Amino acid sequence: MTGDAVTVNVGIDVGGTGIKGAAVAQDGTLRHRSERQTPAQDVDAIAQTIADLVRELTDKCRADGDEVGAVGVACAGFVDAAGGTVLFAPNLAWRDAPLKARLDEIVGRPIFLENDANAAAWGEFRFGGASEADDMLLVTIGTGVGGGIVSDGELLRGSEGIAAEIGHLRVMPEGNRCGCGNRGCLEAYASGTALVREGRELVGGGSPHAGTLSDLCEGDPEQLTGHMITQAATDGDAAATELFADVGRWLGEGVASLVAVLDPELIVIGGGVSEAGDLLLEPTRAAFGRQLTGRGHRRQAEIVLAQLGNDAGMIGAADLAARRAGVTTTPDAQPTTDRPAADAPAGD
Repeated sequence: MTGDAVTVNVGIDVGGTGIKGAAVAQDGTLRHRSERQTPAQDVDAIAQTIADLVRELTDKCRADGDEVGAVGVACAGFVDAAGGTVLFAPNLAWRDAPLKARLDEIVGRPIFLENDANAAAWGEFRFGGASEADDMLLVTIGTGVGGGIVSDGELLRGSEGIAAEIGHLRVMPEGNRCGCGNRGCLEAYASGTALVREGRELVGGGSPHAGTLSDLCEGDPEQLTGHMITQAATDGDAAATELFADVGRWLGEGVASLVAVLDPELIVIGGGVSEAGDLLLEPTRAAFGRQLTGRGHRRQAEIVLAQLGNDAGMIGAADLAARRAGVTTTPDAQPTTDRPAADAPAGD
């Protein structure tokens, strides 16, 4: 290694349609990135794709004089407490999939698995919107609702490794059916899926209030997308703005219930729907303030937007892997952020 060389780590984010990878320096910055399509939903095929990404990124880093330390893999599913098995993945046909064992056989570097929302929460805690906080709650609003919790500087994973599935907090008994199979989950009311469902219902009902939305989808409710609703709301359309207000109200009330239990210092909102900014945040903050237990007699946690975007999972996974593997920075390049270490999952 040269005098300017540093140890970098690789973060991988496995989704239902794509697998993203990045070489992440220990200050959270990205050195290189690459992406592949998610192959057939087979553990061996996905493990090989991850290994190919790691190999490509390692070669690029070595060309710069850098060395790769550990590899963190963020998975969109339940990862067991030992960090070795994907117990359940809603967008992949994985049930009790031994992904770490497969990767250990072909990668040849320390490998650590983590739930994708947990990894994103850690990324935001270390280098993003919560970098000044010790206790934070991340809520991701996309197709579904995900979350991650950092308490007193430690990632909260739970006894089985599947804590912080906040989208499945029940907010309406016998309410709308959620993708998990239950009724009344927060995800069924405060997600991108809920936003589109309500928009399509409005257009399909022929309401004159939905004229702009109907024009955008050419009168076919099934063609209405979240992007169209966001566009209309950004342009000031009243119906689209009300749809975001409904999602924000549900989100704010759900967050208020979580704060009653967790008492975080900061709440960070991420995910694709959060790109609407204040259209989502203002009604969320208003509902949160109305429903907060002990309001008027306690500090009200601030609600802010995430800063790392779609890179949060890769950055968080790489940093967690480095800490769990004991990878340190070379003396020539000290990290710019000094935060407490996350506990290693049992068995690592």
